[in-house]
Amino acid sequence: MHGHEQALQQCDEIGGGDVRAHGARGLSARRSPHDVVEQVRRMVAGENVVFADLFAEDGVLEYPFALPGQPHQLRGREAIRAFFGNTPGSRRLFEMDGVDALVRDTGDPEVVVTEIEHYGRSTGTGEAYRFRALGVIRVRDGEIVSYQDYMDPIATARLLGRTADLAAALADA
Repeated sequence: MHGHEQALQQCDEIGGGDVRAHGARGLSARRSPHDVVEQVRRMVAGENVVFADLFAEDGVLEYPFALPGQPHQLRGREAIRAFFGNTPGSRRLFEMDGVDALVRDTGDPEVVVTEIEHYGRSTGTGEAYRFRALGVIRVRDGEIVSYQDYMDPIATARLLGRTADLAAALADA
């Protein structure tokens, strides 16, 4: 699931395609919340979408259930870009077979709730996995202004083969 995302956080900003090089600001004004979710799904799948480029300049990415050492909030497109740029090589932790997205509309035309699930094999554990995250995404003028990314920290630690790290962090808390 998107954006989806200590697993997503653990994934690099996939691909080098900078949408802005192709006039993204003009394109972003036409993107609906459903279009943006599809871009997040493509980013998770490794289809040359840069996550930070989907955000408004002052957009906010929140991890309400952040893992120890993970920020609870990133403010601004460049902070999001810097954060994901500092996780080099983490994409190698997964061999994804697919990524699915389910979008639910809300009473607010700017806000959607999405489930993004990716599945395949964890190179950290060698086992098959399915990982789902829930996102509450507000899109204005074709850009994400707010993204709350809800992931299960225990499932994330299992997926990454880091349950001992999580247990140690919790013991120190």
